[in-house]
Amino acid sequence: MVSHARTCLHSAAMKVSARVVFALSVSVLPGAFACAPDKAGSAPPSAPVAASAPVPQAAAATPPNPVPPRVKGQNPFAGLRFYVNQYNPASQQARAWEGTRPADAKLLEKIGSQPVGRWVGEWSGDAETAAHALGAGTNSDGTVPVVVLYNIPNRDCGQYSKGGSTSNEAYRAWIHDFAKGANGYRLIVVLEPDALGLLTKCLSPADQQARLATMKEAVDVLEATPGISVYIDAGNAKWAPPDEMAKRLIGAGIADADGFSLNVSNYIATEPTLAYGHAISKATGGKHFIIDTGRNGNGATNDAQWCNPEGRAVGKAPTTDTGDPLVDAFFWIKPPGESDGTCNGGPKAGDFWPEQALGLAKRAKW
Repeated sequence: MVSHARTCLHSAAMKVSARVVFALSVSVLPGAFACAPDKAGSAPPSAPVAASAPVPQAAAATPPNPVPPRVKGQNPFAGLRFYVNQYNPASQQARAWEGTRPADAKLLEKIGSQPVGRWVGEWSGDAETAAHALGAGTNSDGTVPVVVLYNIPNRDCGQYSKGGSTSNEAYRAWIHDFAKGANGYRLIVVLEPDALGLLTKCLSPADQQARLATMKEAVDVLEATPGISVYIDAGNAKWAPPDEMAKRLIGAGIADADGFSLNVSNYIATEPTLAYGHAISKATGGKHFIIDTGRNGNGATNDAQWCNPEGRAVGKAPTTDTGDPLVDAFFWIKPPGESDGTCNGGPKAGDFWPEQALGLAKRAKW
């Protein structure tokens, strides 16, 4: 049921290194994330590059705002500057509308200016290269990406976001490759939206146990990588009772993860999600959690529609100022404006839908 934002890693991004130099002006708001533009490439792939004489290269400098080291047991989100892709679809659409629809362009920048999850799956190419590109292209300026790994076999039970690795063995290899590429960088990982929420929907009992074992190995591998923090996705408050979800999380290795994520790609309001998260936390030894607030500003519809429901709004902007010691962050894990699938007039899952994005921004309570 989770539609994914496909991270396009162009050849320029694949070659990014810690020596990329940009001049950035980043303001830090109290309780909010400080963000910096995308550094995976200095211009969109179609932009021409002017020829110039060779320029002598200075020695690589220490980034002006180096990424703080990860400290296990502390809030992984605290004190970080978060990565914003300046060529994200909302910002590009806003620029296209500046001349003809300036008011709408300004509204879209409510979305385009915020950090969102970077989704990585089989469309991303080689996992090691993708991880290295994300780490080098962000950490070199002192920013950190939130990366959503979405490649579990039999993903989404064959629904709108179907796909994933061809087998558990292939998935394990993919995770090892991702961890290898991420080594030396600071990343926050949201692990496999849908995987636990849909655990009993389309898998045999044996396959359910295999999925849990596969996810536990993924947690072990990722958490053993010094700069990676892991939140296992735990679905949403309408999917499974908290005690049942806690059992699934325990089977998937929550004891060794930093925490769990809730409401990814869903619309359920923050208050019921907090109550659900607290119940799961109590059943998992006090584990912390994060909440996707990207589209829950008006809560869910009365019939809990999950696929492009009308009348929704962006929720609280990404922040660590959650007012709850168990909640490490509110974050926009699914980019607002990306379709849930070919339902209610939407394009295919993951495609940016400008008019839906505009409606989400217009209805925001901030």
